[in-house]
Amino acid sequence: MRPQELKLLVIFDAIMIEGSVTRAAEQLSMTQPAVSNAVSKMRVLWKDELFVPDGRNIQPTTFANNLWIKVRDSLHNLNEAIEPGDFDPMTAKRTFRVALPDIVVDTIWSDMRLLFEQQAPGLNLYAIPYAIASTKQVLDDAEVDLVIGQGNRSLENICTDHLFNTSYVCAMRTQHPLTKSHLSIKAFANGEHLLVTLSGNTANPTDQALQQLGFTRRVAFTVNKFSSAVPMILKSDLIAILPTDLIHDYLAFPGLAVVPPPVSIPHSSISMMWHRRLNADEGLIWLRSQIKQLLVEQREQKVREVCEHFGLDYQVISQ
Repeated sequence: MRPQELKLLVIFDAIMIEGSVTRAAEQLSMTQPAVSNAVSKMRVLWKDELFVPDGRNIQPTTFANNLWIKVRDSLHNLNEAIEPGDFDPMTAKRTFRVALPDIVVDTIWSDMRLLFEQQAPGLNLYAIPYAIASTKQVLDDAEVDLVIGQGNRSLENICTDHLFNTSYVCAMRTQHPLTKSHLSIKAFANGEHLLVTLSGNTANPTDQALQQLGFTRRVAFTVNKFSSAVPMILKSDLIAILPTDLIHDYLAFPGLAVVPPPVSIPHSSISMMWHRRLNADEGLIWLRSQIKQLLVEQREQKVREVCEHFGLDYQVISQ
C-alpha cells in the first residue's frame, strides 16, 4: 500500500464514522474542500462512487461498507499504537454519540451538560434514539460510541458494564376504581393497561409473569417513550407497570397513585455497552465513568424517595 492510500483510508474512516464530509473535516482538522478532494481521489483509486448524497448527510455504497468492515479495526489499533496520548477532557475536542432511552436522558443529561461546561468545554454529547434490537448493529457500524439499555453479555465483540437492575411499580390515577381496595392479581389482569414499548413489541415480562399464574391482560394503549406514560395515566383509567425512577418526577402531582405490582416481575439489567475496538479509548473510558457515577447515584436516591413518598418497602421494590 502506498502512503497516499493510507492517508486516504484515515479520511475514509472519519467519513464513515461521521456520516458527513463536513463533520469528518472538523474531526480531522481539515478543510471541507480538502476532504472532498480526498474523496475524489478515493473514487479514482478504488473505482467506486463510495458515497451518495442523502439530504445533508451521505450514505456509503456496498463497496464502501465492505471496505470499512475490513479496515476499521486495524486503523483504530494503528492510531492507538502511534498516538496513545493521555485524554484531557479540559482540552479535548470530540463528539460522543450515545444511544439511550428518554428516561435516561431525563435523569442525567442536564447534569452531564453542567459537567461538560465545567470540565470538558470542547466536548459534545449527542443523544441518539435507542432500540434494543439494534444495539450490536449501531456499535458494529460505529453509528454510536456507547449504548445504555438492557444489557446483553452474549453479543460478540460488545463489552458490557452493569449499571443497575430495574425496579417496577404499578401506577394509576388516584381516582381509579382499582385504588379503592387491595390490588389483586385478578383485578390487575382485568384492568386496561398502558405499555411503554420502545420497539413496538407488546410482549414483555409482565405478560409472562401473568401467564405463569394463568392470567392474561389487555394492553389497550402503548407509547414509545417513557415521558408519555404518566401524563396518559393521570388523564385516563389506564394502569401501567413503570420503572420506579420514572415516577420520581411526578411526586408533586397529587393525582398519581402507586402500589407494588401484584405479580413478581423479573428485573432487567441496565448496562453500558460499547464495541471492543473502543475498549482502550481513554475518552470513552472517561465518559463512561461520569455517566455511571451520575446515573447510579441519582437512581438509587430517586427510588428511595419514591418508596418513602408512597409508603413502599424499598427492599421489596429494589430487590
